[in-house]
Amino acid sequence: MATEEVRLLPTQQRRLIEADAKSRSGDVSQPFLPRSRRRPLPPRPRDGRRPVWQREYVRTIVVTDLLAAALGALLGWAVRFGDVDLHVGTASGMSVAWTMALLPPVWVLAMLFFRAYEPRFLAVGSEEFQRVLLAGTTVVALVGTASWAFDLDVARGFVVVALPSAGLLTVLARLGVRHFLHVRRAAGECMQSTLVAGHPAAVAALVRQVRRQTDHGLRVDAACTPDGVTSPELQDLGVPVLGSLDDIAPVTRAMDADVVATLTCPELDGPVLRRLGWELEDTRADLVVAPALTDVVGPRVVIRPVSGLPLLHVDRPELRGIRHLGKTVLDRGSAAAGLFVLMPLFLVLAVLIKLDSPGPVFFRQTRVGRDGREFSMVKFRSMVTDAEKLLIDLRTESEGNGLLFKMRRDPRVTRVGAFLRRYSVDELPQLFNVLGGSMSLVGPRPPLPAEVAEYGDDLRRRLLVKPGLTGLWQVSGRSDLDLDESTRLDLQYVENWSPAFDLMILAKTAKAVFGGRGAY
Repeated sequence: MATEEVRLLPTQQRRLIEADAKSRSGDVSQPFLPRSRRRPLPPRPRDGRRPVWQREYVRTIVVTDLLAAALGALLGWAVRFGDVDLHVGTASGMSVAWTMALLPPVWVLAMLFFRAYEPRFLAVGSEEFQRVLLAGTTVVALVGTASWAFDLDVARGFVVVALPSAGLLTVLARLGVRHFLHVRRAAGECMQSTLVAGHPAAVAALVRQVRRQTDHGLRVDAACTPDGVTSPELQDLGVPVLGSLDDIAPVTRAMDADVVATLTCPELDGPVLRRLGWELEDTRADLVVAPALTDVVGPRVVIRPVSGLPLLHVDRPELRGIRHLGKTVLDRGSAAAGLFVLMPLFLVLAVLIKLDSPGPVFFRQTRVGRDGREFSMVKFRSMVTDAEKLLIDLRTESEGNGLLFKMRRDPRVTRVGAFLRRYSVDELPQLFNVLGGSMSLVGPRPPLPAEVAEYGDDLRRRLLVKPGLTGLWQVSGRSDLDLDESTRLDLQYVENWSPAFDLMILAKTAKAVFGGRGAY
């Protein structure tokens, strides 16, 4: 019965698709003319407007940009002329007044010119803020050029304060609006209906990856496969197959999809994708092409046009070089400063650990670092002293990811240790490892030698960089992650490392620590 019910939906949907296609080609409105005399009707007009939530989101950031520019202008006035009696009737006063009045609309027009309001750049990634920076820099250049060309007496102190303030306030406001949108998406709101086209196994893999997070806003509602046939994987995921690859455009219209995502397969070659783009022009759906290469993003990937072909250039991962030297200097300097500031806290925790249970304050364990070199990792002791012996009897109760032993209610953890592990305070002594050069502030999780012995070729790439005090694994769920997801995140970090990536992870670490997800 379940199988029959699954097959009914695609069949019914296909009938709607065929009816839609006939009505678009003229078969319905000209049924009595010979086929040779029928003329194709123009495409039916469709409501190509964006969803309501998307239009509201764009209007909100336009308003916040206006307010940010106005507040920046007021701040520039207060800093530069707060204690000066400046009259509007004077040349200087008139120039400043005009600058303050024109800055908000010019600011928004610059954002519009550099496409900082296009939905595809909003709410995810750094492209939005790069365009904001470019627009702000352009406004600075325009003000300087206009003051020189028209001999305007614009106070440099006002410009130096007003424009950077407007830029900073714009970024902060957009971050706040983006955070609110992500909260709504976590609740299942403000999502984009997505149709995925490709082979069933590839579609299922994409669905699983998309569902790991909601920030991107994609919700896979249906799929099209080469023969229009579903698979057990897609049935388990609850994704219906509504047609074959020839039915992508009609299915898109029937379900009013916001996004059409095509996967790499022989049936969807260049000419087919080009015609599909033409067929989707009268819909509101965005066409996105998912390459076969996954988990490689950011500056490593560049579109290189060659003879009309958009070739995907994939650069080598940055594992050495001047920027890694800068990372090392920053790591050791930050670790030294952190240890100096946290020393009083360390003394308090040492006393609490000693009073709570007998044994040393610090726990040392051999871990494997960069290029397979072993080192002694330092942590605050959070377990009883004979924890390793008790582990033998607890192996069968592991809730870890296969290679790593974890228990939510581990009987070996002390009372103080439970608090330390809950907020990851037990890991702070690893700053000594960072200062010594065996670890970094950000990187993959430091593995045990027994784990490394079971590594395959893919997992061994984790050893190309130093392990980290924090990393993608910590900000994404820590012990709640399964082995495949932990591996994917560590490899994603190795393949896509950049200083900006490290800053992003450090910014998210505080939220992950206080949230406590996966900390046990």
